[in-house]
Amino acid sequence: MRSMCKDPIASALRMTAIAASKPQTPIEAMRRAVAASGVDAIERKLLEAPQAPCPVVHRFGPGVYIREVLLPAGAVAIGHRQKFAQMNVMLTGRVTIFNEDGTTSNLVAPMIFTGEPGRKVGYVHEDCVWLNIYATDEKDIETLEATYLDKSEAFVESKNRLIGLPSPDDGDFIAALNEIGVSRDVVRAQSDDESDMTELPCGGYKVKVASSLIEGKGLFATADISPGETVAPMRIGGKRTIAGRYANHSKTPNAKAVKRAGGDIDLVAASAIGGCRGGFDGEEITVDYRQVIAENKKEFALCQE
Repeated sequence: MRSMCKDPIASALRMTAIAASKPQTPIEAMRRAVAASGVDAIERKLLEAPQAPCPVVHRFGPGVYIREVLLPAGAVAIGHRQKFAQMNVMLTGRVTIFNEDGTTSNLVAPMIFTGEPGRKVGYVHEDCVWLNIYATDEKDIETLEATYLDKSEAFVESKNRLIGLPSPDDGDFIAALNEIGVSRDVVRAQSDDESDMTELPCGGYKVKVASSLIEGKGLFATADISPGETVAPMRIGGKRTIAGRYANHSKTPNAKAVKRAGGDIDLVAASAIGGCRGGFDGEEITVDYRQVIAENKKEFALCQE
């Protein structure tokens, strides 16, 4: 989803100049607004409003990517433009879809259908779990989004305003490197070296890689993550995953490395981490490099009988 507003009625009424001879229902107000002003204008207005929680879980299986979105009741949801037809599954909920020709379509779960290329605008009556299913072996979310989705000019502008915020002070990053005994150039070279990278195993993940205010690329939550929840593997069989490569340093980290008995290392939430709101990525997931290095050096004693 690119925008999800929890106060759609006022926005819809402001967007249309059609005079109503009788009070409009929420559905009628939004139907008139979409028909009169178009989806782009509605989206620009909704992007100005506080965005509703919009958890996204990325699920991978052999040859398939499933994008799972939870749409909360009472929200107006505007999807990114789908470039190609794709399988859609509504597991729960009820949604009214507003078509640009002024008609509406009522979708009630459970249902499976093929979604045509284009955009969807809907009012969510009941909490809805919606799946978009794509046949692909790709696991990089930025690549998947660029392949299958067109993001509007208004959405990109809103996101760029967030990216343009001042970067946090990196003083503790330098202090941590000094304590560990490595230079920034060495860290950069190790980060850029992809020879020890491995893909995440098939499964569901609440994270993606995106541009970071801290440094280059970072790891971001796409759905709420609870304290103590495993975010993703960091190292598997001595190789780094995206969680091991892109988790940036912070003086106040919200995650930590946990070494398992077999030697693999998981990224685990140290505190609550907020996920997507509207179509915008959630909080960046960070670690303290001191803790990660110490955990990597931890050895497990063998118990012999």
